[in-house]
Amino acid sequence: MQNQFSRTQLLLGAEAMERLYHARVAVFGIGGVGGYTAEALVRGGVGTLDLVDDDRVCLTNLNRQIFATRKTVGDYKVDAARARLLEINPDLTVNTHPCFYTPETAAQFDFSQFDYVVDAIDTVTGKLALAEQAQASHTPIISSMGAGNKLDPTAFEVADIYETSVCPLARVMRRELRRRGVRALKVVYSKEPARTPEEDLSISCRQNCVCPPGAERKCTDRRQIPGSTSFVPPVVGLIIAGEVIKDLARGGEREA
Repeated sequence: MQNQFSRTQLLLGAEAMERLYHARVAVFGIGGVGGYTAEALVRGGVGTLDLVDDDRVCLTNLNRQIFATRKTVGDYKVDAARARLLEINPDLTVNTHPCFYTPETAAQFDFSQFDYVVDAIDTVTGKLALAEQAQASHTPIISSMGAGNKLDPTAFEVADIYETSVCPLARVMRRELRRRGVRALKVVYSKEPARTPEEDLSISCRQNCVCPPGAERKCTDRRQIPGSTSFVPPVVGLIIAGEVIKDLARGGEREA
């Protein structure tokens, strides 16, 4: 019977679509990268998503984040995402977690419940904790090495973290993961040198903060506020979604 996933089934087959329907994927961070990942997973047939992000939609998110619109500014990102994703697939199961993932909050999540984990957060400590937790539970994981301050969407590639080069974040991750005994980590990264964003005080968040009132974490807390575009983070998010869907469709076993 024809359904909204029929075109995908023509490529993957009925058995693969059944595996996707029964899969549960956790997306940590649903901003510029993770938002596109989440939507592509739903459009690809994944039946259950866990969305983890404590942030609210900000005016400056509208240039790149798929769940950010004028109507959703001020809403929790997980709530805005849930509403849109259910419009795409009303049969979807969406579990929302308005939580900032850190080593201190990691215990709130049982990775054995997930068939795949997506790391689209932007803190090194959180990324390291996700990789460690995934390895401990033998749960497949893919991690974004960042899309800020970059302009070439064609430069991104998929590799194991220990095969990466140039990317400063990947370098830090390689060193720290090795210290922690994490043997492998699938990542999406780019060898494009990061650009230095202009410090234009007339539009800078440091003097014109538009974060929603009451926000616990603000971009002004960062040492440098990164620049971003409408076309780089989505590409990273879609690459990640493609890897997750292909792996799940093949019915890959959990890591030994």
